[in-house]
Amino acid sequence: MKNSKELIVIIDGNSLINRAYYAMQRPMITKDGMYTQGIYGFLNMLEKIKKDYDPDYMVVAFDVKAPTFRHKQYEEYKAGRRKMPPELAMQIPVLKEVLDAMNIGMIEMEGFEADDLIGTISKRAEEQDKRVLIITGDKDALQLAGDNTGVLITRKGISQFDLYDRKAFVEKYGFEPINFIDCKALMGDQSDNIPGVPGIGEKGATKLICQYATIEEIYEKIDEVEPNGTRTKLMDNYSIAFMSKRLATINRNVPIETDFEKYRCVEADYAKLIEIYKRLEFNSFLKRLDIPQEQSKNQELETYKVKVIGRDISEDDFLKEITGKEPVGLRIYSDHSHMKAPELDAFAIFAGNTVFCGHDFSALVKLADRIDETKTYIYGHGIKNEIYDLMHIKDMKFFVSFDTEIAGYVLEPSASDHSLETMAAEELGVSMKQENEGQIGMFEDFEESIEDMASLEFAVINRLMEIQKERLKAEELTEVFEDAELPLIEVMASMEKVGFTLDQSYLKKLGDEFAKREAELTERIYQLAGEEFNIKSPAQLGPILFEKLGLKPAKKTKRGYATGAEVLEKVKDKHEIVPLILEYRKLTKLSGTYVDGLLPMVAEDGRIHAAFNQTVTATGRISSSSPNMQNIPIREEPGRLIRGAFVPANENYVLVGADYSQIELRVLAHMSGDEALIDSFNRGLDIHRATASRVMGIPEDEITSQQRSDAKAVNFGVIYGMSSFGLSSELGITRKDAEKYISDYFEKHIAVKEFMDEQVRYCKEHGYVKTILGRKRHIKEINASAYMVRQLGERLAMNTPIQGSAADIIKLAMIRVYNALRGMKSKLLLQVHDELIIETSRDELDQVKEILRDSMENAMKLAVKLVVDLNTGENWLDLK
Repeated sequence: MKNSKELIVIIDGNSLINRAYYAMQRPMITKDGMYTQGIYGFLNMLEKIKKDYDPDYMVVAFDVKAPTFRHKQYEEYKAGRRKMPPELAMQIPVLKEVLDAMNIGMIEMEGFEADDLIGTISKRAEEQDKRVLIITGDKDALQLAGDNTGVLITRKGISQFDLYDRKAFVEKYGFEPINFIDCKALMGDQSDNIPGVPGIGEKGATKLICQYATIEEIYEKIDEVEPNGTRTKLMDNYSIAFMSKRLATINRNVPIETDFEKYRCVEADYAKLIEIYKRLEFNSFLKRLDIPQEQSKNQELETYKVKVIGRDISEDDFLKEITGKEPVGLRIYSDHSHMKAPELDAFAIFAGNTVFCGHDFSALVKLADRIDETKTYIYGHGIKNEIYDLMHIKDMKFFVSFDTEIAGYVLEPSASDHSLETMAAEELGVSMKQENEGQIGMFEDFEESIEDMASLEFAVINRLMEIQKERLKAEELTEVFEDAELPLIEVMASMEKVGFTLDQSYLKKLGDEFAKREAELTERIYQLAGEEFNIKSPAQLGPILFEKLGLKPAKKTKRGYATGAEVLEKVKDKHEIVPLILEYRKLTKLSGTYVDGLLPMVAEDGRIHAAFNQTVTATGRISSSSPNMQNIPIREEPGRLIRGAFVPANENYVLVGADYSQIELRVLAHMSGDEALIDSFNRGLDIHRATASRVMGIPEDEITSQQRSDAKAVNFGVIYGMSSFGLSSELGITRKDAEKYISDYFEKHIAVKEFMDEQVRYCKEHGYVKTILGRKRHIKEINASAYMVRQLGERLAMNTPIQGSAADIIKLAMIRVYNALRGMKSKLLLQVHDELIIETSRDELDQVKEILRDSMENAMKLAVKLVVDLNTGENWLDLK
């Protein structure tokens, strides 16, 4: 039950945004170069306060960049405080824009600090019998705590708080909140450069205030103060003590108007707020907006008639609407399960300006037949799910005319959220929240809920589609959207449906072997340590290694010794126990992630049906999840043995893998036009040996394996913008030698250097880079003022066109392979980086190999030949 007294929340704006800015581990930057992490953290805190306290009033106080009355009293006040970084300073005006759009009151006044404004407002609120909650990161405000005034101090970043009212303060400090001023006057404050009494710290100050309450009382009874040293310090610094008290005292009588109705919590101006959130790329906040009906733009969307099949229209008449002449919108509401055949809740079709809803599975079967028969194009949002479901009903070819999720990704590949709800809020200012959201299926009006949802979804999808088509055309992204992305949707759905057979007995046996080896390692580690301990616990492992066994430790922190892989790798040759611990960790991770992790994911058909994601990576690469098939180990034993568990369906099938040979280097040769690289590739030379020969001036047949390995590191390092520091670490050479190697490389490959420099220049000018197919990636870090962030941006600008072009090529190849396999028993199972894996019927083996080679090597015409390496095996492990 809400307290009868009204609550006003008063926020220290500068303090909270400052805390939020430094609490974030990594910078948040929009594609326009705007830093946003301070605002983002502040708004998260604001949401939490609203949710937890439900205030009646809210106001944010800000400091003004001008001297205050305290500076006039003491010139050194706040001297030495570090200057606000420009990345934070740029966020304060924008935060004020957000607060204005939220209709949250703000106050600032020249000559006074935010603390003084907070103190004045809180005093007047108390006088009007209101409850007060002050939010700040500054302990100065504790002097304001009272019976009806709470002070909430941010403790860890902005995620944890300590709340003090008068009672809580007295319990902790032993004196009244108002006397915190006197305590601070004695002990001083380094952050504000308040001098305090030299030689008296927090402990001494607290003891004195508990005994005497105020500075005035202390000096009245100075002869009683013990010990003598403290009395002497106080007597020698009488004027400093009282000046410090004046500086520490919050002025609660600032001449400001306080009309509390101006601070009353009301609905935001959602139109303004949506525009700002869009500019700041705050998709998560957009999605959470709860826009009232009267402010929602839902009424501006075109509304559609809804007809329920079997109630408002017969199945036959409904099916006549599917003509093949016009694309139809499709939504299927099901569990889209990858563990068993999907279970249908309902489906909806948009055709002829009407939404048709069906709740009968037989109607969906007839719909699939009709779409197949008429070759009707379909569209939707995340249409892969609908295609996946229909694939369980009918083997058919799908024609996709548009997908708003994929279009959103092509337009904004770095966005973290491409959901329909977020796009609706961001692009249209429309809230898609339903009154009974999250409860569908619990009420008798389930069918009506689906009908309302479908009508709104198609209204949003159709409007988004209009906007996106124009943007794709204007930004010259239609080709990559139509040629690489739309046709890939069916391919991805098919790979999810087909899945990859898992030999469970093999995996369990492998798990047993891992467990046996883990037990052996555990026993030997205990022997070497001379005691039993939790090997997985850094807190227990650190002392064993760095105290008991005497290894040279990394720096010890408050949490103890660092025992990460990087630390242990440096000392692995110093004691027998270290490589055993590294091996133990590797095995426990393999067991947990892959043995214990994969077995529960096996579906009813004995296969793993991973999800393939088309809208996750900013470079255009495909990713996978549940499980992440692209992370199954390959480089080292015993991890790579996991791949042996992935097998063909039965003895009539075999796996065929086709892997692009050095695709990214070939793309670099093409995009840079470097004649030496192009010639080497087209002559079929060993590119790394040829590079070493050119750079070192040594004949190819005299290049050693080590020299070839070094050249390989440089070749791939160039693609990723590797620095001399990175190369020196990679090759174990001095930074000077690494610089010379890179310099010599670019002397022999001038076109490569020019290409890389041009990508950085182009990105700085336009804010994005492009792939061969025209895919764009905005790189917001490119013009950052922070050197390290800007360097990251430059590396991304150099690498993205190459990696993104390679991603485009493999996508085009997948489409060609999938279409060529149509009607055959052999199926495309998996794409991992530059490799495709086919479950191949043995009687189609030669044909599949030819399809793979032709489709992949001719996916895109480049200045160099695309070359594919083919391998056949009885399991995935055999393919390498």
